[in-house]
Amino acid sequence: MSGKAAPGPTGNGTSKPRLDRGRGALGPALELVHTGRAPTRAVLTAELGVTRATAGAVAAELEALGLIMVDAHPGAAAGSQGRPSHRLEVAENGPVVLAAQVHADGFRAALVGLGGRIVATAPGCEAVDADPAKVLGSVVEAGADLLRSTGRRCVGAGLAVPSAVAEPEGLALNPLHLAWPVGAPVRRIFAECVRAAGITGPAFAGNDVNLAALAEHRHGAGRGARDLLCVATGHRGVGGALVLDGRLHTGSSGLALEVGHLAVNPEGRPCHCGSRGCLDVEADPLALLIEADRDPGPEVSLLRQAEDLIRDHYGDPTVRRATEALIDRLGLGLAGLVNILNPDRIILGGLHRTLLDADPERLRAVVADRSLWGQSGSVPILPCTLSHNSLVGAAELAWQPVLDDPLGALL
Repeated sequence: MSGKAAPGPTGNGTSKPRLDRGRGALGPALELVHTGRAPTRAVLTAELGVTRATAGAVAAELEALGLIMVDAHPGAAAGSQGRPSHRLEVAENGPVVLAAQVHADGFRAALVGLGGRIVATAPGCEAVDADPAKVLGSVVEAGADLLRSTGRRCVGAGLAVPSAVAEPEGLALNPLHLAWPVGAPVRRIFAECVRAAGITGPAFAGNDVNLAALAEHRHGAGRGARDLLCVATGHRGVGGALVLDGRLHTGSSGLALEVGHLAVNPEGRPCHCGSRGCLDVEADPLALLIEADRDPGPEVSLLRQAEDLIRDHYGDPTVRRATEALIDRLGLGLAGLVNILNPDRIILGGLHRTLLDADPERLRAVVADRSLWGQSGSVPILPCTLSHNSLVGAAELAWQPVLDDPLGALL
């Protein structure tokens, strides 16, 4: 196959780019199958805006690369009319990427295939050393063990960290809850560990909430949204991310959407940023435990303690008041973001998902009451749906070169 992609329209996302026959169609076709938007060759033909013959050739090329499977015996769905179409799926035994996540209470490694499928995971570690090189070396070695045991081909590696990651250097600017040095070159260290372990392919690193948003947009609760806002709290702090027209928005240097430092309680707790009452310290698991007069225990993660408190003791008036206080603070922050960003969907992760489940109407009412122009207050607010979405998002970083140019990345 030869040729190149013709430029397509951009803007509101309603027009489909028309692609010339050839190599330029492989990446867009693979992304459509990868995200589940082209379950059949007929849909692929329509989405690409090419002829049936071109779509067939593109699908066959991707199948030859071991990336997708084309059903050899097409069948029509029950009740459908017209010619049956070949079903398209990601290859079950195709290549994988190494995905790694580090958070305040441990780290985990996994192998992730196309379609956001977690193929294998290593046992999580619950201790994080103050030396990032030791931690990243351990998590990469865990991933290398998975590759050896499964025999899968690896085409890249991605890392999710609970810190803003400055570009282009890949520096972790605020790993406050990890005791890592400020400005640790996490992408370089991770890439060195990946090479030392004999793992092939490029290595990437990004903020964990950014990557969770990317994964949810492609495979979860954010699928189909044009402008998606994700806000989440894991073990400590609050993070945010924005996907615009299908692409993660990280700003000029990777530092966009530091929503944890929106002030929602001017008389609130001191924040490590120097301000007071930021979401980071007013709407995370530790804040809930403090509000409910519970002493955080060292034996279980703060996130699990906070979620268990809501789920098991919501009938306790003190716990209910604490939960409602956090819902109100979160809603105030979300309303400010809605007024600025005008997203068409909001998804919540970590403890914020549990807050939404506890009293969805209260949260939506706070956002609507503080939002402008009525329509802005009606933006859907949904829970994240993917397990380990930051891991899946880290994998998306590593899959992106393959989605951009399957032939160039694999041959």
